[in-house]
Amino acid sequence: MIRDPFPEPFLTTEGIHNLRDYGGYAGADGATVRKGLLYRSGQHIDASEADLELVQSLDIRTIIDFRGESERATFPCARHREFAADVIAFDGETASSPPHEGGSEKTDMTAEKGRQRMIAVYTRMPVNSAMIDMFSRYFKALETREGASLIHCFAGKDRTGVGASLLLHVLGVHYDDILAEFMLTNDAPTQHILEGQSLPRMKAHYGEIEPQAIRNLIGVREEYLGTYWQEVTRDHGSIDNYLAQTLGVDEARKARLQERLLA
Repeated sequence: MIRDPFPEPFLTTEGIHNLRDYGGYAGADGATVRKGLLYRSGQHIDASEADLELVQSLDIRTIIDFRGESERATFPCARHREFAADVIAFDGETASSPPHEGGSEKTDMTAEKGRQRMIAVYTRMPVNSAMIDMFSRYFKALETREGASLIHCFAGKDRTGVGASLLLHVLGVHYDDILAEFMLTNDAPTQHILEGQSLPRMKAHYGEIEPQAIRNLIGVREEYLGTYWQEVTRDHGSIDNYLAQTLGVDEARKARLQERLLA
């Protein structure tokens, strides 16, 4: 079957949301982040056979799954019959209340409540011990492993978005480009896939949800990433201090990552 191609940098998929290459940006010392090595997406539970063939063709040898164990059990990823990549995941939960779950509070979900809920997600993430562990393992894997890598969570926008943003910073990408890459999630041509996976669970908890609240919960806003950056900078003085002191990305590791991932 011939499928119309999605606009770059999105890869054409039928059941995977937000699959894209997050390389191609200007990095340190006039170099460019290599394309064909760094991929990001949402979960793969609804991946079609064509999607699995596509993922297999990308030479992805390392998958970093930022979901917790309950998410992985409820939404197991489909795999190609010849799948052989190493999967790095956390033995426990990585998010206490991800947006696709209702959470503990039953309330009318207005646009502002949806926004505040997401701000809280990004406020907690810098001190979330599970995500600290996973981001540290992500950087270590990319420093040492050959082939392409894929990072994903449930929707491929929050935990995945921060992970991609941190790596791009390490590679010397300007914050304006990091933010632009982060915001591309809202342009993904597969929103219907995420809505099908998320909205029934959310509506079962909240009832009807305001349309803008849905956009705030399953999309991204500039202030979401800005909140993460602000929290880290306030507590550590800079993103680079946080990377070195908390995630183990010192100047030597940063140089090795740049050597491997810049061209």
